[in-house]
Amino acid sequence: MTHPLAAGTVGTPAVNIGIFAVFVLITLVIVFRASRSSKTAVDFYAAGHAFTGPQNGIAIAGDYLSAASFLGIAGAIAIYGYDGFLYSIGFLVAWLVALLLVAELLRNTGKYTMADVLSFRMKQKPVRTAAATSTLAVSFFYLLAQMAGAGGLVALLLGVTSKTGQAVVIAIVGVIMIAYVLIGGMRGTTWVQIIKAVLLIIGAAVMTVWVLSKFGFNLSNLLGEAVEKGGKAGETLLYPGAQYGKTGTTKLDFLSLGLALVLGTAGLPHVLMRFYTVPTAKEARRSVTWAIGLIGLFYLFTLVLGYGAGALVGPAEIKAAPGGVNSAAPLLAFHLGGEILLGLIAAVAFATILAVVAGLTITASASFAHDIYANVIKDGAADDKAAEVRVARITAVVIGLVAILGGILANGQNVAFLVALAFAVAASANLPTILYSLFWKRFNTSGALWSIYGGLIVTVVLIVFSPVVSGKPVDPKTGKSLSMLQGVDFHWFPLDNPGLVSIPVSFLLGYLGTVLSKDKADAAKYAEMEVRALTGHGAEQAVQH
Repeated sequence: MTHPLAAGTVGTPAVNIGIFAVFVLITLVIVFRASRSSKTAVDFYAAGHAFTGPQNGIAIAGDYLSAASFLGIAGAIAIYGYDGFLYSIGFLVAWLVALLLVAELLRNTGKYTMADVLSFRMKQKPVRTAAATSTLAVSFFYLLAQMAGAGGLVALLLGVTSKTGQAVVIAIVGVIMIAYVLIGGMRGTTWVQIIKAVLLIIGAAVMTVWVLSKFGFNLSNLLGEAVEKGGKAGETLLYPGAQYGKTGTTKLDFLSLGLALVLGTAGLPHVLMRFYTVPTAKEARRSVTWAIGLIGLFYLFTLVLGYGAGALVGPAEIKAAPGGVNSAAPLLAFHLGGEILLGLIAAVAFATILAVVAGLTITASASFAHDIYANVIKDGAADDKAAEVRVARITAVVIGLVAILGGILANGQNVAFLVALAFAVAASANLPTILYSLFWKRFNTSGALWSIYGGLIVTVVLIVFSPVVSGKPVDPKTGKSLSMLQGVDFHWFPLDNPGLVSIPVSFLLGYLGTVLSKDKADAAKYAEMEVRALTGHGAEQAVQH
């Protein structure tokens, strides 16, 4: 058996590539079969509303359990212990916000995209343009994380340690993702999500039981071994503060991260779009219930996988691996079952990345085609639905290319942390506008534009000028800066995650934009929206139209 760090690879590259290739071929066949029934805009965007609640719940879990969940969180727990598990808690609690505040209401008032809801009682063109802009921004940040995960995973599995080699692999992942979307639309992408979710949860369950069996199914023994293997730093693994809590700034960063995670899910466009793939509001509720159960189960597994990687592999070896922190789960798989288990888990991780980026891409392309092309450029009078779908496919290619370039730039960053940035953008640019639209009668077009654009601009500016992009010190062990850009420092915002500032500012901007504007809210439209959102009356006709 190859030593995990021999030649910078784990296991046998041929085996790893072979298992992954089999998965890609099987899913491409499924996507081709699904494409036969993807003829119309409804098929391409919302899978013809043909999925049941349980099916859609599994697909939502597939969309949500990204590379951040599998690679990033396991690595964060292995290195930081308690503080790493906070990602799991934040991602899971966020679903309660989505379930209680937005899931059913959005399903009842929308058709294909988030902008359908936001523009329901507003001026169509400016609000749809703003909503599409924020959707593209959130999708871009989320895609960064998935592509960074792909680069790190391939670096570990194939021994591709050069930046050029990893860039080529990220490009290949992007091309396969584009193929999924172009061929299968939402229907094909949903089936890929379902398959991937089932494989991911089964793989995590098998590894969890295997790890616990090494310690007599005693969690205390596992935690004790993780602490011992961590050396001096291991003493902090069971208590808060290993990553957040050393200084006042890091404590604020923890609050900012938690706020972004808990509120971000309810504003993620690719998750919200999933509610339109079911035929009724009742099925939308069932799908969220299924999703919460599966996601909660998986995040319990991450606790064992993270501490298991710390105990059986060791933090030092994880950090030294080509993929860094993101390598914890694959290294643990190799330690447990050799190259075959590693190949299977690697294929699942690749499937995770491919499925999530496909879901993000179709959401972003649908938002541009449906909101910008059909309702802004064509003024809602686009009779040629085939043209709309064609625009969506062209957009998918452009988004894929942008994602590839962004992924190359973000390669090496912790993917869980990069996803947290996407959550901050979603919670700042989308959530305030969604809640105001659904629950505040006086809310108007001006307030929506202030909230979306203001929240988006504030969040992106704070991220660009944060330590995430520039200014972090060089890691003495690797000789690399912990920021995205090396050798420069132009940061002035002290927090890694901007949520603590950007989310309240966005809510405030939405309020100020409304009360300072002379625009009058459409009371009749709000009444119609309220009835539809709360009862579902009229929603089915709108969906079928």
